[in-house]
Amino acid sequence: MNSDNRRQFFPKLSTLAFVLLGTFCFTGQASSSESLSYKIVDTGQSACSDASTQLSTCPVQGEYGFGQDAQYQGYAPSYTANNDGTVSDNVTGLMWAASIDTNGDGKVTAADKMSYDQAVSYIANLNTAGFSDWRLPTIKELYSLILFDGEDPSGIKGPGSYSIRPFIDHRYFGFESGDMASGERLIDAQYLSSTQYVSKTMGKDDTVFGVNFIDGRIKGYGMQSPRGGDKTFYILAVRGNSDYGVNQFVANSNGTVHDEATGLIWQTADSVTSLDWNGALEYCKNLDLAGRQDWRLPNVKELQSIVDYSRSPATSNSPSLDPIFNASQITNEGGELDYPNYWSSTTHMNLKNAKNASYVAFGRSMGTCVTTGWTYTVLVLKEVTLRWIMVKAIHKVTGLRGMR
Repeated sequence: MNSDNRRQFFPKLSTLAFVLLGTFCFTGQASSSESLSYKIVDTGQSACSDASTQLSTCPVQGEYGFGQDAQYQGYAPSYTANNDGTVSDNVTGLMWAASIDTNGDGKVTAADKMSYDQAVSYIANLNTAGFSDWRLPTIKELYSLILFDGEDPSGIKGPGSYSIRPFIDHRYFGFESGDMASGERLIDAQYLSSTQYVSKTMGKDDTVFGVNFIDGRIKGYGMQSPRGGDKTFYILAVRGNSDYGVNQFVANSNGTVHDEATGLIWQTADSVTSLDWNGALEYCKNLDLAGRQDWRLPNVKELQSIVDYSRSPATSNSPSLDPIFNASQITNEGGELDYPNYWSSTTHMNLKNAKNASYVAFGRSMGTCVTTGWTYTVLVLKEVTLRWIMVKAIHKVTGLRGMR
């Protein structure tokens, strides 16, 4: 069977029950913050979870479950509204055209959404605040805006009054849920990136990455709508810091990789064996590598920062990861040679529970659209029963947040 019809890369979510994934850990920040071209904005997560619920207080050092995203402080989100239709991100150096009201009628509906080609043309002619160098953001630029203090409302189908807590700071950035009056779902809040998938999904579809700020997921979208015509999206234009999202990896001789763009030091190899989520936290906490014992499990934005979107198993016979790293090889559900999914320390809240954690698939990601003879490739960041996943450790010199 053609490999394009199996699992494909996509950052995914999984429940904290017991699924097999692996781990990369990371540690310290070796570069001064002033020299960094690719500062990763913190997720904004402030609560810890266990395998069943959100906790009132986080585990303390030495307790099982210690080392979650909520317990570490990165670069806090910081925005400035410029009163000219733009917002400056004071961490990344990016400037955003804040409105998603592309037709200028004073309201946001499905009519403001655009196809990929329409968005490219629209932004090429954009002159917000007198600037003419606007661009469609890459998936890494767009994902810089995501915050994990949101709540996923997936499952709401009918009309009504709903309290939405989005995964973006809507005080600064244009945000709207799906236009249910025009037949969309509440969660149809897909924002477009310029990053196209280098292979195909569903066996044949050209696919582009986007971020859904209402359900908190990166997704890969077929550029043609299943209902016919082009798939359409909300649009946020960006300018400035063209180095954002560009890694500068340096291989050290001690089993680590330093990304001079982000300041993060990564474990070169992964955990080799697969672990559940709490096991991944423990693995990184107990890792002794390169003379350091301060490794931790990366949050999902840190983990996504090392994805190489120019690579895929189908096109480069590799994980979507720079070859400076050593990723384990696995045999996937279709019996093919493949690459693992990797845990992050970030949990994901939905209307039902807080039993979810985010992970990134650097190989093919299994979809659930199955028909006789084929398992289609689907790029969806979704909740599934928790698996055992590989682990990669990371180190970063950041303060430990006060225990909650």
